[in-house]
Amino acid sequence: MKKLKLEELGRISVEEFKEAEKLPVCIVLDNVRSLHNVGSAFRTADAFRVEKIILTGITGTPPHREIQKSALGATESVAWEYFESASEAVKNLKAEGYEVLIIEQTTGSIPVHEFVPALEKKYCLVFGNEVDGVSDEVIALGDRALEIPQTGTKHSLNISVCLGIVTWELFRKLKL
Repeated sequence: MKKLKLEELGRISVEEFKEAEKLPVCIVLDNVRSLHNVGSAFRTADAFRVEKIILTGITGTPPHREIQKSALGATESVAWEYFESASEAVKNLKAEGYEVLIIEQTTGSIPVHEFVPALEKKYCLVFGNEVDGVSDEVIALGDRALEIPQTGTKHSLNISVCLGIVTWELFRKLKL
């Protein structure tokens, strides 16, 4: 066994990425304050060919040096938009036919591994602020809430880790 070199990985170009079929998923970042988390969201969205990222409220936007540190160029491949309000962004996505999945621990949330996506639907994954989580206004607009089961002493995961797990789970169920 040996580690593969970059040229052996067979990755597509940014231009090919933009033209390629996407996972029918978009990601909304609801007031995410860490620029490293924003960059990680772009890198994960690139890895799983997510349609787009919607940045809202205080969430930083490219171009920014701190976002680029984690994104490693993914801000060039992944489409993104900015909305002042996460609830406005979610309302627009619902009007475009997306089912809104709130990634949060709520009274009605189900474990992410129990969620069965429909192949004909489009999904919007909403991730919230590192301290306050997804805003109450956006939770009220959600169609469902998903959470990652945890058994340790902490009540949450870092948003970049959570985003990776949930996006992988949808990718796995929709594309593999």
